[in-house]
Amino acid sequence: MIHLSAALRIVFVVVLMALPGFGGVAAQETLDYDKWRLQADRAEEAIEFGRASDMAMEALRSHLVQWRGTFDQARTKQQISTDTLEAQLKALGPVPEDGEPEDAAQLRVELTERLAKSRAPTRRAELAFAEAEELIHAVDGVLRARQTDALMQKGPSPLNPLHWTGAFQEFSNTFMHVVNEVKTSWAYQARRYEIVENLPKMVFYLVLAAVLLWRGRFWTERLMRQVQQTEMSAGRWLVAFAVSLGYILLPLAGVYALIEAIYATDLAGLRGDRLLSKVPEAALIFLLTVWLGQRMFPKVVQSNHFLRLSEARRAEGRFDTFLIGLVLATNEIFKILGRFDIWSVEARGIIFFPLIVLAGLLMLRIASLLGAYLTQEREEERPDRSYGYQVIQTITRFYQICAVVGIALAITGFTRASEAIIFPAILSVQWIAFVFMLTRFLSHIAALLQGRKDSSESLIPVLIALVLATISLPILALIWGARVADITEIWTKLARGLSIGQTTISPQDFVIFLAVFGLGYGITRLLQKTMRVTILPKTRLDIGGQNAVVSGIGYVGIFLAAMIAINNAGIDLGSIALVAGALSVGIGFGLQTIVSNFVSGIILLVERPVSEGDWIEVAGQMGYVRDISVRATRIETFDRTDVIVPNADLVTGQVTNYTRGNTVGRVIVPVGVAYGTDPRRIEKLLLEVANAHPMVLATPAPYVVFQGFGASSLDFEIRAILRDVNWVLSVRSDMNFEIARRFAEEDIEIPFAQTDIWLRNPETLARGRAETKPSNEPKHKVRVVPEILSQETDPMAMSVADMDGGDSDAGGDGGDGGDR
Repeated sequence: MIHLSAALRIVFVVVLMALPGFGGVAAQETLDYDKWRLQADRAEEAIEFGRASDMAMEALRSHLVQWRGTFDQARTKQQISTDTLEAQLKALGPVPEDGEPEDAAQLRVELTERLAKSRAPTRRAELAFAEAEELIHAVDGVLRARQTDALMQKGPSPLNPLHWTGAFQEFSNTFMHVVNEVKTSWAYQARRYEIVENLPKMVFYLVLAAVLLWRGRFWTERLMRQVQQTEMSAGRWLVAFAVSLGYILLPLAGVYALIEAIYATDLAGLRGDRLLSKVPEAALIFLLTVWLGQRMFPKVVQSNHFLRLSEARRAEGRFDTFLIGLVLATNEIFKILGRFDIWSVEARGIIFFPLIVLAGLLMLRIASLLGAYLTQEREEERPDRSYGYQVIQTITRFYQICAVVGIALAITGFTRASEAIIFPAILSVQWIAFVFMLTRFLSHIAALLQGRKDSSESLIPVLIALVLATISLPILALIWGARVADITEIWTKLARGLSIGQTTISPQDFVIFLAVFGLGYGITRLLQKTMRVTILPKTRLDIGGQNAVVSGIGYVGIFLAAMIAINNAGIDLGSIALVAGALSVGIGFGLQTIVSNFVSGIILLVERPVSEGDWIEVAGQMGYVRDISVRATRIETFDRTDVIVPNADLVTGQVTNYTRGNTVGRVIVPVGVAYGTDPRRIEKLLLEVANAHPMVLATPAPYVVFQGFGASSLDFEIRAILRDVNWVLSVRSDMNFEIARRFAEEDIEIPFAQTDIWLRNPETLARGRAETKPSNEPKHKVRVVPEILSQETDPMAMSVADMDGGDSDAGGDGGDGGDR
């Protein structure tokens, strides 16, 4: 038997080895570790001495990243071969105590040797990968240290006039170099001939640029006046948004036409070419800033605009954003000029100082405008201030702090640190405003596709804002000085995944999980709808049973979808089982009520003692069951209020179900008549009333019960079976109306409660009244008759002995006696 099992294992291993991709170490692409060694040594030298420029260090880092990716792929591929050999050894099983056949032992030795050989390249690739990882981190550290040193670099104060002359000289030399390049180009006769040849092209571009730059804004303004309104639907808002893009696109096209006209002259030299290449970017920054200002502080305010400011304040906001756009564009031009001519620290601080101060003052003016809005909101004392209020409050304080700190740093000579605060702060707020506009744009598109006029009440804007906020994180990081390499490094780490024990969860696994789970969830919902609409209505199940089947399909489908999604994502279910086992103690103690209600909900769906649509009474609450969920059941009372009852109360408590199985029920109508009325006559009349009602069943027939002799009446009850007990109140009301009408026709008296008053000492009451009369009133003789005063309207009035110390039996039944 032992030899047979060993033979089967050998056959299984041989089959595995014969399959494609199995059976030993796959041919791996040979890595040139000698070349890597040279690259690593060069990187270590550059890191140690620190003489390489930032651009060289970035290029070096790029090479290291490529090597790291190569080593990562190599160790991953090699690991597949290693896992295959380990699976083959596992298939052989442990060595039997009494030995194993020679061929099995030989195969085990062969697999062990091949496994050792397979692990060697994997270890070498892992070591090289770790070395590349450390070198990349070291390069990042060097670049980050240089960036920090540049920010902390201190120059002389720009307010010191001793340095103004030198700074002005460097600044003027930069522009003179550009002018000299143009003069040099003009000095060549061939260039002049080329200008003449390109004159038509140059004139065309100049005319086009003049038209677009001069008239483009007016054309856009005219169209905006036609489409803008105080109240705009989603479609009209989108049209206005598209038209407003003319403020950007038309002038930007004019700038490109102007640059083409300049290039047609072929007079731009090296510096001029660098400057012209930067002009479109600067123009785009300026135009975007102006456009955002017009959208944030519009001339025509919509009713739902979040910044409710006066017309003068809005005009001030548009002017301030116009100036901010000029400052940002000029800053971009100055940066490219200073980088090309390498301005000194003193000159750079003085040249950029006016831009920094002007930008800081404009930030304070914008903060003042936003502060006016916040003051207006506070004066209204609205308790439900929107989330936008909190955002604007944060932006206002952020602007004020950054402006003050930035100007202070610029005055003290920390020009780069001031730039790193002022301009990123402005760009960050502009990006937030742009994201806000983009959110509204996409939300209105969604509303238009859904056929809605407004998207404010939809969840879609929230989801869009969440996605855009996530996308904004790396962009904001780049604005505040992060390198592209920093962002890519973070993404690389995220792509590798988060390791929890032996399980690694990567974004790819998460996307696979969402895709598979979403597919399973959609199939489950489709199956539920098919069962509810097509299949279950053709069965004999009642509505409650159909709902129970549909709910059960939903629970099972979602559970299976989750399990399949976890398995396809590569997540180890064994690790999840361990975590679930560790959490079971906490669930048992802290979540026992929730678990109890969950189990009770499953019991309700399986046993169905209560179904949707049933009329039940539980814990003093009566109404119709409208929904049975996993945790609780919703009951709609007759007052049209919802009562949420935990499922455990329905399973463990006492529940009265008035319509379980059928809707047949009993109605009881109490009736009282005066003493002296013939009881048989009353019985006959009440039976006629009951039998005449269409809701009363003929079988079993209704009957009348003579309950007894009440304090003021002869008490009867109509007891009848209704075909639908849900109409019990209407039936009782109809019978009472009919009984009142028939009694009036038959002169039958319906008594009311009576009380006899007996005075034991009327003489004392009369004497006391005479003594309390005022002395100025004329005295009259009072004749007190010592008789017993009584109010007797009933021949069956009680005597003094019947009072029994004041105890009495109140008349009436005080209720309807029950509904069934």
